[in-house]
Amino acid sequence: MSEHVDVAILGMGPGGEVAASRLLKAGRKVAVIERELIGGECAYWACIPSKTVLRPPEARTEVQRAAGVAGAELDWSATSDYRDYMIRHLDDQGQVDGYAGQGALVIKAEARITGPGRIQAGDRELTAEHIIIATGSDAVIPPLDGLADITAWTNRETYTAKTLPKRAAIIGGSAVGVETATFLSRFGVAVTLIQRGNRLLEREEPRVGELALKHLKDAGVDIRLGTTARSGHRDNDASVLELDDGSRVTVDVVIFATGRTPRSKDLGFETVGVSLGEHGQVQVDEHCQAAENVWAIGDVTGIMPFTHVAKYQGRIAADAILGNPRPATYDGIPRVVFGDPEIAAAGLTKQQADQQGLSTVGTELDLANAIARPWTYEQDPRGFLGLLADADSKTLVGAWAVGPMAGEWIHHASLAIRTKIPIHTLRDQVAQFPTYNEAYQAALDDLDV
Repeated sequence: MSEHVDVAILGMGPGGEVAASRLLKAGRKVAVIERELIGGECAYWACIPSKTVLRPPEARTEVQRAAGVAGAELDWSATSDYRDYMIRHLDDQGQVDGYAGQGALVIKAEARITGPGRIQAGDRELTAEHIIIATGSDAVIPPLDGLADITAWTNRETYTAKTLPKRAAIIGGSAVGVETATFLSRFGVAVTLIQRGNRLLEREEPRVGELALKHLKDAGVDIRLGTTARSGHRDNDASVLELDDGSRVTVDVVIFATGRTPRSKDLGFETVGVSLGEHGQVQVDEHCQAAENVWAIGDVTGIMPFTHVAKYQGRIAADAILGNPRPATYDGIPRVVFGDPEIAAAGLTKQQADQQGLSTVGTELDLANAIARPWTYEQDPRGFLGLLADADSKTLVGAWAVGPMAGEWIHHASLAIRTKIPIHTLRDQVAQFPTYNEAYQAALDDLDV
């Protein structure tokens, strides 16, 4: 006997949760299917635990840099206890009960699509008018000779660790690598970061990577650029990496921050006409539709692997199913690395703008030389803001910021880019004094448009 629902959602990470809540509120019969924990990677092994453990060192830095305050000390035991609370002790029973209480059919099982409108979830068969694919992504561990002999972690082991290692090597210099290096080094771990490229955060402006490098070095991180690990082996209790420059790194754990891949294999997507891209990503249109009555959201689409994008796409797909379609747009969506200080960006880099044939002008502002807030916030203030404008349309197309709370005030630029607010309108805004947001006024005045 099969059970019928209006919508079946495969994967209950943030995107699946947003879609489910929206559909349930509209009175639809929804099946939520999750093979692990409702809340997904973000809630238990990534965003929530990582930002929770990054906050205490950030607060200590704030105390150390503020005038007239002293005495902040880190306590890993207390931090990890609070992290465990925040990740619900890896228990999703509250979420299971919550969705069941809203009338959802909750299934905790591996599932696959078996044909149009048909799903096999564990030993249960379902039929559904619509299917939403929200299966997320898996951490990538690239091939490495001797991998089985070393202690290898991904974000999951890192952000659920009860005891921190004394020494760690991080392979990868993207957002996850920078955040992980910040977290561990601030808690006293000797960190070596190995990046095969010649700069950190290669998808951002070179200046952003340069500033990230400086702040990590200030935190004591040993950074090896233009280097890759050739092989690994065990030396008693230690893991040893042999690098291609002839050097070696001896550590307790090797953490792979080498990207993620869409979770799309062997799930029956081909039975409903879903197409996969070169990297296994589900191809979707502007409404997140992947095939007739099939939708895909979040990391599995490969569009922008961020929690906030998954949640946005959850709204887009749910609204389309409810008969209120609207196209998804990805211009100006913020990207934040929770380093110390924070790193944020939105829109295009100069290279991307050049590839699109845009005529651009840019500026970089040293916050300490332009506005008061950095000085009231900390001694020896840190912070830079970069803006990129389209000289023809006279609108912002890109922005980046490195400084305290940059993840909060990047949204001014994000909104301007997404809505194409004219620069003359932005210049006429009045920022609260003293705030970091005031930096936009100074930077906009420097733009020659």
